[in-house]
Amino acid sequence: MGEKHLIVSGLQLWQWRNAALKAAIATDVPPMEVDWLLLEVAGLDRLALRLESFKNWPQIQLQLPLEELEQLWQRRLNDRLPVQYIAGATTWRQFKIAVSSAVLIPRPETECLIDLAEASASNASGHWADLGTGSGAIALGLADVLPKATIHAVDYSLEALAIARTNADNLGLADRIQFYQGFWWEPLTFLKGQFSGMVSNPPYIPTSTLPTLQPEVINHEPHLALDGGTDGLDYIRHLIEISPSYLQSGGVWLIEMMTGQADAVRELLQNQGSYCKIQIHADLAGIERFALAYKS
Repeated sequence: MGEKHLIVSGLQLWQWRNAALKAAIATDVPPMEVDWLLLEVAGLDRLALRLESFKNWPQIQLQLPLEELEQLWQRRLNDRLPVQYIAGATTWRQFKIAVSSAVLIPRPETECLIDLAEASASNASGHWADLGTGSGAIALGLADVLPKATIHAVDYSLEALAIARTNADNLGLADRIQFYQGFWWEPLTFLKGQFSGMVSNPPYIPTSTLPTLQPEVINHEPHLALDGGTDGLDYIRHLIEISPSYLQSGGVWLIEMMTGQADAVRELLQNQGSYCKIQIHADLAGIERFALAYKS
């Protein structure tokens, strides 16, 4: 594929944008996604889009041919392919993160986990774990706010780990994060009892609820990262049970969960007997989404 396919005139791109905006409105896709995509694949800035000044530019360099962009946009409209997978990227905290259908698209709500981890960290220079790292978003966030810590990121999916490693390299954080393939804590047994904290955004959606999710989610995002078993708490239960043997005294246990799960999670933490100072925190929308506890 030659470079020439990647050059379009401003007028061509302006015409494509107008058609894409109309199609978005007609199929109930947020029209703002068109401009978000053009920011990513055409390197346009918000002002050029808002003023439509790019219409008069003789040439614009695209990251993929316009024909291919159009095909992918049709998949956005018809197959509900998430726009982040079309661009191959999303923004999360201050990072630009590569994503593919091998990983869950990191959500803005999950950004709060990093703030909670930073606020709760009494030992900011120890070992921290991100269990089920996916795109690596949480590990990157932890490395950013805990610059003295060593971050250990685990995922079961080798495809996900490849993307997480790419993100760590791109953002200059690869020397601070170690990656492991495996199931939750298993690859980290060599550090048992030594962790200052663990953070996880595990699969927490009840199996029976999966079909009711938006088609963008259920048809395109990895089910391994969504399905939390019959009541959605299978993996959270596992993390509550196993983590005390990995955390040092005073170590932080922090997870994201689903609306409606807070009471059950609090009770599981209390009944396990190894945790103290159990807290539930809401996200910016007021939904109880995070559970935080410390190893006694």
